[in-house]
Amino acid sequence: MAMGLIFRQLFDSGSSTYTYIIGCATTRIAAIVDPVYEKVSRDTQMISELDLKLHFALNTHCHADHVTGTAALRTLTGCQTAISRASGAAADIVLDDNEIFKIGELELEARRTPGHTDGCMSYILHKYGFCFTGDSLMVRACGRTDFQQGCPSLLYKSVHERLFTLPEHFSVYPAHDYQGRTQTSIREEKLYNPRLTKNETEFVSIMNNLGLKYPAKIDVSVPWNMRCGPTEAEDKEILADIAANRPPK
Repeated sequence: MAMGLIFRQLFDSGSSTYTYIIGCATTRIAAIVDPVYEKVSRDTQMISELDLKLHFALNTHCHADHVTGTAALRTLTGCQTAISRASGAAADIVLDDNEIFKIGELELEARRTPGHTDGCMSYILHKYGFCFTGDSLMVRACGRTDFQQGCPSLLYKSVHERLFTLPEHFSVYPAHDYQGRTQTSIREEKLYNPRLTKNETEFVSIMNNLGLKYPAKIDVSVPWNMRCGPTEAEDKEILADIAANRPPK
C-alpha cells in the first residue's frame, strides 16, 4: 500500500470481474470501481473493516457481463454513483473527458477510452502510477468490439493515444482477467500485447474475426446497468432473475 493510499483488488469468479477500492488514508474517504451486484455485501464489509467511508461508486463503462452494484451500494452507504456521460447510463455524477475526481486528498482523472463501447472511461491515479482501464486494456488482451457501439479502430486509437502515452511504469488494473493475472503495466502491454502491438489495420482484422459467442449475461446486464443497477441490495427475486438471465421488469 502506497503512503496516503488504501487500495484493495477484489474478484468475482462468476464474471471474472475485478472490483477496486481506492481510499484516502488521511480523510478515510473512498471510491469503488466496477462493483458487482452479487458481491455488494462483501464490498461493504471490506470498506467497513478498512474504516473507510464510501463516497463514490464508479463504473468504467456499461458492462455486458455482470450487473453493477453501484445503486445498491448507494442504498446501503449513501454514496454517489458515477459513469461517463458518453455511456448514456443513469448515475448521480456523469463524467466528462479529463475531469478530475477528488477522493479525499486523492485525485483521479477520468479519461475517455472508447472502442470496446462508446462510453468507456479509464480512471488514472497519476500520483501513484495506477490506471484502471476497464475493458479497454487488459493483460495481454483488450475488450471485444462487436457490440454496444464497439469500434476496433477507435479502440486502437484510444489505447495508443490515451493509455500508451502514459509513463511506462504505470500499473494497469483491468476490469477482467480469465487466467488469474491481476495486473500489468503500460510497458508490458506496449511490448507484449498480441493484439495491440500490431498496426491498426492488422488489429482491426483481428478484432473483426474473433468469432466470440454472444455474451451470456448481456440481456440482463445492460438494461440493469443503464439504470445504474438495482437499488435493493441482496434482493432474492433480483438475484434469481440475474441467475436466470431475465431482464428487469
